[in-house]
Amino acid sequence: MEKMKNLLVRTFSGLVLTGIFVGAILWSQWSFGALLLLILIGGMLEFYRLSEDTGISPQRWLGLAIGVTLFLLNFVVARVFEQPVTERIGAIVFVLLVYVALALPTLFVCELFRKSPTPLANLGATSLGVLYIALPLSLLLYFPALYAGGWQPFMVLCYILVIWANDVFAYVAGMTLGKHRLCERLSPKKSWEGFFGGVAGAVAVGLIVARLLDASLWLWGGLALVAALAGVAGDLVESMFKRASQVKDSGHVIPGHGGILDRFDALLLATPYVFIYLLLAGRFV
Repeated sequence: MEKMKNLLVRTFSGLVLTGIFVGAILWSQWSFGALLLLILIGGMLEFYRLSEDTGISPQRWLGLAIGVTLFLLNFVVARVFEQPVTERIGAIVFVLLVYVALALPTLFVCELFRKSPTPLANLGATSLGVLYIALPLSLLLYFPALYAGGWQPFMVLCYILVIWANDVFAYVAGMTLGKHRLCERLSPKKSWEGFFGGVAGAVAVGLIVARLLDASLWLWGGLALVAALAGVAGDLVESMFKRASQVKDSGHVIPGHGGILDRFDALLLATPYVFIYLLLAGRFV
């Protein structure tokens, strides 16, 4: 009875979350940016809380300010330029490099005055929160305009659909066929059968998306493969962080799913890989 109740809660909250996500993406670039910003803030606070559970003292609020500012800068760049991202990658790289060159020394200087016994670990955790959460979500802002100018929301919507397909097919295959453990040290329930089922399901959905969008089968098949492989790694990475902090969930914001990081771990790690893949593959496919 308890398992059925948990399943219903998980299903209902998943449907609500899906509706919010799809609605925010399709409504406008502003609503999409606002949603990603909320995920960024919640995810970074969860990550810094996990770090504190291990005895580290990250610069929580300065790290969050750096992450939010990085995101807002990229949001401005994404809106100001009307050309496809492939034609303005130089501006994007320039923004990222200049900002990081200013932000990191600021963290170092602030750490001088904290008198903490773990300055190296503190700086590492603070910087990692920005790189692990704020950077991927900033890159995701450019997905709707990778190959065409203006706001093209179906690109990012289909990409997220591929990520979710990997999760769903991996769960189903793992529950029905799973026997061989994938990485028992970090995630005892994950199996190789679930891994291959998730990859196959994601690639299948990627090919269906390509047909619906009248796009390249090779491009979307490759995107789905990259997203699935990186997504599984993202799930294990987040499990590694939770193991180190000795917690089951990163938070309790989403009923039945846990925290922000529990729900978006695959998206966070997959996005930089997919972004680079699309920049490179788009030139040849």
